[in-house]
Amino acid sequence: MQLGVFIPIGNNGWLISTTSPQYKPSFDLNKTIVQKAEDFGFDFALSMIKLHGFGGPSQFWDYNLESFTLMSGLAAVTSRIQLFATCAVLTMPPPFTARMAVTIDSISHGRFGVNIISGWQRREYTQMGIWPGSDHYKRRYEYCAEYVKIMNELWETGHSDFKGDFFQMDNCQLLPMPSKKIPIICAAQSDAGTRFAAQYADYNFCGSGGVNEPTKLAPSVARLVKATEETGRDCGALVLQMIIADETDAAAEAKWEHYKAGTDVVALAHRDAQASDDPNPDPYSQAHKRATLGIDKLPTNQGVLVGSYAKVARMLDELAEVPGVRGVMMTFDDFVIGMEQFGTRILPLMRCRNEIRQAA
Repeated sequence: MQLGVFIPIGNNGWLISTTSPQYKPSFDLNKTIVQKAEDFGFDFALSMIKLHGFGGPSQFWDYNLESFTLMSGLAAVTSRIQLFATCAVLTMPPPFTARMAVTIDSISHGRFGVNIISGWQRREYTQMGIWPGSDHYKRRYEYCAEYVKIMNELWETGHSDFKGDFFQMDNCQLLPMPSKKIPIICAAQSDAGTRFAAQYADYNFCGSGGVNEPTKLAPSVARLVKATEETGRDCGALVLQMIIADETDAAAEAKWEHYKAGTDVVALAHRDAQASDDPNPDPYSQAHKRATLGIDKLPTNQGVLVGSYAKVARMLDELAEVPGVRGVMMTFDDFVIGMEQFGTRILPLMRCRNEIRQAA
């Protein structure tokens, strides 16, 4: 099972709480985290893009860096780990994204990929006057399909004359071309999104849910496996998972209870109000997936593994055995401490990484 880290490009990471570790994002913080990940043999690091936070007492995600420029800097201070930046497709034309990707491919010597997001939080885009309206929800994956097609044409041939409903290229040029294939990731979990991933992506994030329920994501992964069987492509399932660990179960659970006690209900309410704009009734759509996965009451947007180092290692091994799971991308309550704990205390206990560890 591949290991990745979802780096804290926004303040306070992924805990929507006033009692969790409070910090602002910076290049130096993320450099420390990604270099630790590389030292511990992680396979990839990914940064999101968030353009408008959720507010509340914790000012959750009100402070954010920009994804491509951050990963460009990290490409220059790492040597092995794969790096992914996130593209909000409504903010940049596909040829411009493709050119930035080629630039970071050059800096990283072929270690760069792009995460495609279609855009679900209306407020991110209305603040800049670029929200296309509620019809975007109906056709956003058609939009993303054209977007990716254009990038792939430019990366593969240096040229595009693509004509579609959303984009029209006129002898569009892109040279130099990348040194190797630039992989595409997406995080689509609805039926339409899963079909898009199976057709155009190399990896897709499937839903994780609940506390200490590492196999709860199996139906979401199975949906992707079925879709890839229909397209005949290889699109691997990745899982987003928060790790809260300590010497004992009791110590880890005490931290988790402390974070839950400070849940920022104002920020959560803003997030959920924005998500409710999406009219899609699919249980894994933005409006419904948190309830489907059992995380709607948690101060985060992902499943959580809480326990001793040995318990977390066992649960990650369980996750690795879910059919179709290709890798896990982790977040931590305190990223610097959490990465050190993971690399020195949890990773040596994981059976699913034993062969890789022995080779290293």
